[in-house]
Amino acid sequence: MRPTFSFEFFPPKTDAGTARLWETIRRIECLRPDFVSVTYGAGGSSRVRTLALTEAIAAHTTLRPVAHLTAVGHSVAELRHIAGQLAAGGIRDVLALRGDPPGDPAGPWHPHPQGLTYAYQLVELLRDLGDFRIGVAAFPEKHPRSPSFEQDVAHFVAKCRAGADYAITQMFFRVEDYLRLRDAVTAAGCHTPIIPEIMPATDYRQIARFAQLSSAVFPPGLAAQLHAAAGDPAAGRAVGVRHATAMATRLLDEGVPGLHYITLNTAPTAVDIHRNVLSARPALAALPAA
Repeated sequence: MRPTFSFEFFPPKTDAGTARLWETIRRIECLRPDFVSVTYGAGGSSRVRTLALTEAIAAHTTLRPVAHLTAVGHSVAELRHIAGQLAAGGIRDVLALRGDPPGDPAGPWHPHPQGLTYAYQLVELLRDLGDFRIGVAAFPEKHPRSPSFEQDVAHFVAKCRAGADYAITQMFFRVEDYLRLRDAVTAAGCHTPIIPEIMPATDYRQIARFAQLSSAVFPPGLAAQLHAAAGDPAAGRAVGVRHATAMATRLLDEGVPGLHYITLNTAPTAVDIHRNVLSARPALAALPAA
């Protein structure tokens, strides 16, 4: 059985962005990924657009969509309603997240008065509501709000034991961080598959900002290469594709259950990385997914 391959989109805010995204979706569809995911804005800010896009993908493509769903900003009744909407639209795959507070992702986190406090509670809720395939988030360098790596691993294991079927990591740029997390989770007696997320690092300022928001380490060598390519998009893209391809192939060598590519709603870079991976591992294309 081969690893799964999947791609992430976000709901666009404009008609032009929507048109570009659908061009991307059609290109990704030709690759026959195992699934695609649609993100959910901080504080539920893209709730309507996330639901609409996920339902449209389910209705008008051959792709299997996974809807991100966050607990922040929602009562339990609202979460039940959203889950019902997803099920009515034929969507049975949900990535259950606690979510960041709206406005300032690093600001104080407050649960909804009639809502949930932890992601594992959202997993439990979805498990009780129906036949959903449930994913959760994993943090190779620990969640920014966790006091320690060990405590973050314990929180992750709790989500898995609440009923998660798999996990997708936050972006990271060092394979060793993923391996450290996987080893720690296995040592805790948890064997839930953890799919690494692949972020193409093509622009110095963009990745520096993303790394700051997520507390991910921006490796100095990669940062220096992207800084040297500033002002030259083609050179920056080449750096990002090369780094992501090397990371993805090494992760496959380490036996990861899949690769989840961030597209930023544009196809070429993620598609190039995926094709590079398959070129390096041609046997993967002929095997059924795990």
